[in-house]
Amino acid sequence: MAGAAVEGGVSFVRIGDVESVWDDLLDIYRECWAHRLQLPHYAPEAFGEWLRRHAGEPGWEAVVAYWPGEPVGYIYANRLTGADDRWWCRTRPAPESVVAEASTVAVKEMMVRGQWRGIARGLHDVLLAGRPETQASLMVNPLNQAGRVQALYASWGYRKVGTAQSSPEAPVLTVMVR
Repeated sequence: MAGAAVEGGVSFVRIGDVESVWDDLLDIYRECWAHRLQLPHYAPEAFGEWLRRHAGEPGWEAVVAYWPGEPVGYIYANRLTGADDRWWCRTRPAPESVVAEASTVAVKEMMVRGQWRGIARGLHDVLLAGRPETQASLMVNPLNQAGRVQALYASWGYRKVGTAQSSPEAPVLTVMVR
């Protein structure tokens, strides 16, 4: 564990080793997506494959939130490797000026258990505060919570630069940069 910050009794712990938090991340994922786990795109096995792939990418790091020892949320990200990174290659239209402007950390996943949703900004800010990249990008389903999640990210300073779809069964996502 690389370090911790505390906010309102919640500890935010930086993690560089996915194995040490694998079960915590999977448990939170299952709870947050319980209503969709039967769909192939949201199956825990699919998440496990993504998590393993993402954790093997350059600059992977997570921040996990704990409320007296119980994991209540997480965020993880990695460094994008340039214009040929898979993240940018599937973004339409290709955001060439955004890619050329700065080094980018991609927020790949953020999940927070229902009653703890208010800590999402804390997770996000702790993660970015420790990163060397000069900009951040994330993808969001514009339909998630009737658009409220995308509006939340916009209020955090993100702007839309395109759309992406990781597979035919996946939703079309809004690609945002800050």
